[in-house]
Amino acid sequence: MKLYWSPTSPYTRKVRAVVLEKELADLVTPVQVDVWGDYGTLHADNPLGKIPCLVSDDGLALYDSRVICPYLDAHPSGRGAPLYPLNGTERWRVMKAEALADGINDCAVGMVVEGRKPGDERSPWMVARWTTALGRAFDAMMPEIEALPPGFTIGHLAMACALGYMDFRHPQVAWRDGRPELARWFEQQSGRLCLTETVPAVWRETENLG
Repeated sequence: MKLYWSPTSPYTRKVRAVVLEKELADLVTPVQVDVWGDYGTLHADNPLGKIPCLVSDDGLALYDSRVICPYLDAHPSGRGAPLYPLNGTERWRVMKAEALADGINDCAVGMVVEGRKPGDERSPWMVARWTTALGRAFDAMMPEIEALPPGFTIGHLAMACALGYMDFRHPQVAWRDGRPELARWFEQQSGRLCLTETVPAVWRETENLG
C-alpha cells in the first residue's frame, strides 16, 4: 500500500497512528507530498488533491481519513483489537467521537489557512466563529470520552491527535484551561506507542522553541 502524507497534517497523523496500532507498517510505503506545491502523482489518485490518500495493492485509492482508518482497521493482516467496534451503539459512539475530533481539526486547519492570507483578505469573523466552536468542542470532549467503550478505539486516537495538533498550531487557544480532566487524559494517552511514534519532528521542534 502507498500512503500520501504530510508531516503537519493532523488527519495524516491519525492514519499513521492506525497503521502502527494495527501493526501494518511493513505493508505501507509513505510518500510525502507538499499539498501547497508539487502534488506529483497525488492528483492521479485523488482528484481533490488532498491528503491523506491511501492506495491499496490492487490500485484502490481511498481518501479522507474517515474512510482510510476503517479500511486499515479491517485489513486482514492487521493485529490487535478493532478500533471500530462492531456493536451498533458502541460503533456510533466511537464514530461520533472521531467526528468531533475531525471537526476540531477542520476548525484548526481553517484558522491556519486564514492566517496565511493577505491581511485584507482575512476574515476575523470567521476566525472568531471557529474559535468559539473550538471552545464548545473542548467542553464536549470529556463527556464523549467517558461514553466510549473500554479499551482504545478510533475515538480515543482521534481525540488525542486533535489535541496534539492544537498544541502545535494554536497554543494560544489554551484548551487545557479549566479542563484539568481532559488535560490529564491527554497526557495519559500521549504515552501510547502509536502516538509517541507519530509526533512529527516539526511539532517537536515547535515545542522546543517554546
